[in-house]
Amino acid sequence: MANFDLVWENIGEAKAITWDTCHKIYLLMDNEQVAEMRELEYDPIITAEQMTPNEMLETIKRWFDESCALRFVSAVSTMPHGEDANLGFETLIGQFEEEDCEDCGERGCKGVCADFEDDEDEDDDEDEDWG
Repeated sequence: MANFDLVWENIGEAKAITWDTCHKIYLLMDNEQVAEMRELEYDPIITAEQMTPNEMLETIKRWFDESCALRFVSAVSTMPHGEDANLGFETLIGQFEEEDCEDCGERGCKGVCADFEDDEDEDDDEDEDWG
């Protein structure tokens, strides 16, 4: 599972959130970035006026779960004129930066493996009865 602490620390200052519906998830930290993403035709773009920070975080978590394996979350700010625009990107959750599941040890597990542990034990017992 991914650690969303840095996302939470930044989301209260975000003007909007957006997702390319594949793997790029952004917190847009200023109005210039919101306008830029609209120009680039990102959809959805959800503004801070449309959702609370908690709702935005839950939306980002859902997008993250629905994204491909290349997924990441970055905060994007507009840099002053003449400065490298790439300096405006802050990685909040990097690609492949996920913790191993405490239950199964799998990287990127969605945390549901523990829900099936009891079922597997029951299945093992049933197999023994058939043998």
